[in-house]
Amino acid sequence: MALSEILLPVHGILLIGSFILGTVIGSFCNVCISRWPTGESVVQPRSRCPKCLNSIAWYDNIPLISWLILGARCRNCRASISAQYPLVEGLTGVMFALAYWRFGLTIATPVYMLFCSGMIIVTFQDFTDWTIPDEVTLSGIPAGVALSLVGMALEDASGLRVTSLFDALGGAALGGGILFTLDRITVFVLKKPGMGFGDVKLLAMVGAFLGWKGALGTLVIASLLGSVVGVGILAYFRWYGKTGTGPGEAPTEPPAGDKETITLEGHYLPFGPWLALGAVIFLFIGPEIIDAYFTLIEPSPEPIVIFNETDMLIN
Repeated sequence: MALSEILLPVHGILLIGSFILGTVIGSFCNVCISRWPTGESVVQPRSRCPKCLNSIAWYDNIPLISWLILGARCRNCRASISAQYPLVEGLTGVMFALAYWRFGLTIATPVYMLFCSGMIIVTFQDFTDWTIPDEVTLSGIPAGVALSLVGMALEDASGLRVTSLFDALGGAALGGGILFTLDRITVFVLKKPGMGFGDVKLLAMVGAFLGWKGALGTLVIASLLGSVVGVGILAYFRWYGKTGTGPGEAPTEPPAGDKETITLEGHYLPFGPWLALGAVIFLFIGPEIIDAYFTLIEPSPEPIVIFNETDMLIN
């Protein structure tokens, strides 16, 4: 029996185990999403119902399963439990499984599992609270730079996207620098609200983990995705009503003073989730995207013959 056939069941078990581990970490991500905006500790107190404030028993806190068994309601007060909880747990589980599937038994796997967890926290917190947590970005920038040293030592064996300190530092500087420059131009030249420093720090963190190519690729992907969604929302506004909330109703607005948004016909969209999604896409298929791009723009190695001289008629 070939070695690959022997290891196949092992990889299957590890893949399932990665998903299960991801759902557990996803449960913790939910705690971060709900508590970081209010400044609460993510360690104490124990998980509790936001309505009745009763502590949640361990058997009611099993990722995915408990939400289904309880019918999306608190056991004590019967208040509804947001679908965000199983969604975050399930997404984190999928990201963990994909990380193992993509990077295998390398140091890159746990690193990018945690990276994806951070991107999930950023996405949901920015959508719900209009903020990007410094706990993710400001701690992620030095972590990404430090990991580049591991990449330098182990090189390709590490599986890391960045194996050069220069690439990590350059990626952080380029990612943060681009959005910082755009923010200043928007504020001082165009006299409009800028991107906000949460996005600046987020793209700097992405650059530290994925290098300068990752920073640029993430920004391009995020801009494309955000534009597609924005155009869809704009079309909906014009078809249904100016605000998208119904004729005569007030538009949805972010908290006062928030600048990390894109505005469309009175509606506001955070940009952080698109940066996070772009970073995850580039993490998993970035090299393939770059190869496909250069394949498209690379000139043909042989000249294309439009006609042969022998086919010309001489008058």
